[in-house]
This record gives sequence, C-alpha cells and structure tokens, in this order.
Amino acid sequence: MAELDITSPLLSSPSSYQPQTVLTVHDDQDSEPSNLQSSLPTTILHQNHNHGRTHNENGHHSSPNPYEFLRSGGFSVPASTTVDPFRNETPFISGIYEVIKIVLCLPIALARLVLFGASLVVGYMATKVALAGWRDKQNPMPKWRCRLMWVTRVCARFILFSFGYHWIRRKGKPAPREIAPVVVSNHVSYIEPIFYFYELFPTIVASESHDSIPFVGTIIRAMQVIYVNRFSPTSRKNAVNEIKRRASCNVFPRVLLFPEGTTTNGKALISFQLGAFIAGHPIQPIIVRYPHVHFDQSWGFISLPKLMFRMFTQFHNFMEVEYLPLIMPSDHQKQNAVRFAERTGRAMASALNVVQTSHSYGDLMLLMKAAQLQQEKPWIYMVEMARIESLYHISSLEAVDFLDKFLSMNPDPSGCVKPHDFLRVLQLKACTLSEEIFGFLDVEKNGSITFKQFLFGSAHVLKLPLFRQACELAFAECDTDGDNFCTKKELADVLRHTFRELDDDEVQGLFNLFDTDNDGRMSRDDFFYCLRKNPLVIAIFSPRLLRKNLSKAGDKMLEDIV
Repeated sequence: MAELDITSPLLSSPSSYQPQTVLTVHDDQDSEPSNLQSSLPTTILHQNHNHGRTHNENGHHSSPNPYEFLRSGGFSVPASTTVDPFRNETPFISGIYEVIKIVLCLPIALARLVLFGASLVVGYMATKVALAGWRDKQNPMPKWRCRLMWVTRVCARFILFSFGYHWIRRKGKPAPREIAPVVVSNHVSYIEPIFYFYELFPTIVASESHDSIPFVGTIIRAMQVIYVNRFSPTSRKNAVNEIKRRASCNVFPRVLLFPEGTTTNGKALISFQLGAFIAGHPIQPIIVRYPHVHFDQSWGFISLPKLMFRMFTQFHNFMEVEYLPLIMPSDHQKQNAVRFAERTGRAMASALNVVQTSHSYGDLMLLMKAAQLQQEKPWIYMVEMARIESLYHISSLEAVDFLDKFLSMNPDPSGCVKPHDFLRVLQLKACTLSEEIFGFLDVEKNGSITFKQFLFGSAHVLKLPLFRQACELAFAECDTDGDNFCTKKELADVLRHTFRELDDDEVQGLFNLFDTDNDGRMSRDDFFYCLRKNPLVIAIFSPRLLRKNLSKAGDKMLEDIV
C-alpha cells in the first residue's frame, strides 16, 4: 500500500503521559471548495447542437459537449489512489510455516473455541440478569447493574485471550470522562469493540442491524447503545442528538465512536463521519495497531468465519492500543464539525503513520457489489465515495445503482467499457450525438470509459441546476395530448429530431427504457424515474428543446435553459 508519510515511527519512545494534555493541530487556511463546473455562457450561440469544443484539465482535446444546453461546462475526474483500505493482505493460507503452525495449533484452537463459547455464554447470562426488569433506558444504568456487568467485562477479556490476545500493549491512559466525554478510534477488526467493552465500558454508536445478532445484541444493549441507520437522515439526526445529550451529562458513560463507519485494513485512515464532532466536545482519539508478519488480522474484504479460524490457529496475536492526547475544538470549530473532524483525522493518521483517503463505507458497498457480480478485480470499482458525496450529494445507494448499470455494459477485466456496449445498455442509436455523449465521459480520450468516469459524469449531469427543468420540458414535448402519459408514437415523433432514421425496434428499446413499471405506457413518473437513473439520456431531447417553440409557460422555462 502506498504511504505518503513515513517520517514518524510506528511507536514513539516512552514518555510520561498526562491525559489532560491538549493536542493542538493547526488548521490549513480556509479555502473555498473547488468547483468542477467552469464559468458558463449566458446564452448558447445559435441555439443549435453544434456546441463549442473545449480542452479538459488533462490537456486532451474534448468532443462537443452534449450537455451545454444545461449550462454544463464539463467535469473532471480526480486521479484514483493506489491505496486499497479494505484488502486483507493474507486472505489465504500460504507458505509451509503457516501450514505447520495451523496443524500444530489445531488442538489449541479447540481449547480456545471452548473457552470462547463458555465466556460468551457466561457473559450473556450475566448481562441478562443485569438487564432484567430495567425499563428506564433513557437514563444511565443503575450502579448495581453496572457492577453485575463486570462479570461480562471479565468474560470479554477471556474472549480476547481465546483469540490469541494473551497480552495487549497499551500506551498512554484514558482521560477522565469529565474531561473527554467522547472517544474515537480507528476500526480494523471486530476485536476493538470487545477490547473497549472490557477496558472502558462506554456507550457506543452502532448499526441497528447489530441488535439482532445472537448474544452480541443483548450485550451491546447493556452498553446503552445508540442505534443508527446510516441510510436514514432521520435516524442519523436522532443519533447525533442522543450523542449530544449523553456527552453533555457526566452520569452517562463516555461515548465511543468509530468515525470511519466500517472496518479497514489499518493501512489508511478513510473519511470520517461527523457524528462524533457535531457536539463540539473535547475528544480523545485512540489508535489501534495489529503488528503482524504472516497473518493480517484486519476484517477487510474477508469472511468472519475464516478470520476467526485464522485467529484461533495462531500462537499469539499482537495488538497495540495508544491513547492520544485530547483534541480541543476551537471556538469556530464548535460550529464547524468538518474542520474538527479534519484535525482529529490528521492527528490519528500522523500517529498511525498512514495516509488519509476519501474512501467511505460506500466504497465497501461498491466493492461487495462488484464481487457479488463476479468481477475479476472488484477493487477497481471503488471511487472514494466521500469525495463524490461532497461534490454532488450522491448517496452510496445511488452509486451502487449506477454501478449495477455500468456492470451491465460488460466491462473488460480492466474495468473499461467500449462505446458499443455503452450505447446498447442506454438504448442509444449510433450517431453523432451518441458519440458526443460517450466522448463527454471519455475524459482521457482513449476510446473507453471507467466506472469512475461514468459515475462522475452521470452525477454531474444529474445535479446540474437546469436538469429538472429540462426533464419537465422534455416530457411536455412527449405528452402532446396533455394526459400525463406518453405513447410509443409520441416518443418516436420527438426522437426523430435527434435520430433521423429510427426503426421500430430502436423506438421500442427506448420506450422500454422509459417504461420503468412495464405497463405498456410511459407515465410522467416513469419518465422522471428513468432520467434520474439514466441522467445522460436527457441529451437525446436537446435538439427538440432548442428548436421547438413551446407554449407561453414553456417559453419561460426554455429561456431559463438557453
């Protein structure tokens, strides 16, 4: 993995540690976010389809811009990083040493499995007793119930022992809860939550899906977990409010968050979610390392049973935990969670001696989708989702839908799609406009497009301010009788302004693309849904929108466009 900064050691020399020490990490100078759209003309010369040619940032001579009628100035695609933050470096057993070690450790593994099972059962039973009859979950757990949970916490340490963590090296100390009500940590394996449960017994923020995990769901409920659905804005907002409430009250345990939102291989620090930083409380970062030679303990893109088996069959697994100095938000950063998160991320990345990337949980979703569809190199479909979410406000679920569309274009082993397959999936007839649409995405002008280019281009068009107005006008052109439906004949009449020679099969293909509910007719909802899923297709209506004189209401919208 590429590492940009290797100047600081993995573990600095021992020194006296004061938990109240404040780490000051200076901000970079504020700068306005870059705008991918260049300055745009206020009018389109001659209002026809012969758009001007431009040069992109890489110096390539670009084809005519088929989206200039939407005031698009083109887009750029950031260079891809070579870092894969989810790849486990030892997914398979390889080498004579590992084979011999596993064979020798098999009897030990059986004993460890028994210890693991017994500890889990005892901890579960103790937790059930501690939770029995407790109804007031909005207030802190009573002290006597917390004392019962010490049984479960000791069981957690035995579980760590069964996984081969016989001793764990610690550096520094946790700050008092009154000083650091929020702690954040990098997330490499399922081991860290078990360790923090034993060491700190904090309140954690976890996915709602964890509640249904046998045994584990019951135990994390005793930690007064704050559940969140990462795909629900309402759930995320409620979780942030609950974090604020508990962090502000010293009778609650400290709040622990893994701001990366998923596990990585520990070779990079991916983008942070902002939940831990919005409240503006002092934060103590904690970093975890798993030094290894033959067995990578990270829970990256590897199955849980395989990872557990490998842990059970090691002589010893190494783990290092370092409590970093507090990070205090400045006055303006109490109102700016992004800046606070950036400071914390820089401090943690520096201590870990790793790079920071713009990957997020969305990239893991793309990786799993590509693997599910049996792509030869699923990792090439990661796009650093945090960056595109920031630029275009495209959600991870939307990105997965775009990937599904792209993979239906039969990309080659290198992840590139040729014009023929691109046009086939979008039901576009080979013509000058179709070539321009493909050329709009092909920013490197090498005759093929990658998923990153497809996603950035589609998101750019989808989020253009005039995109929705263009959709309204396009449907108004198709709906000639005003009944909020478009027939196949009406669609064909409009498209003949773009494609001079359309046969019946080609019209039917485009009609099927828009008829998303397959009821044989295209409703207004069908039309808009199709264009949200395939925003590049809006270009096929541009000749009609630019040449047709519309009604009085339509003229006003047309003026906004051209």
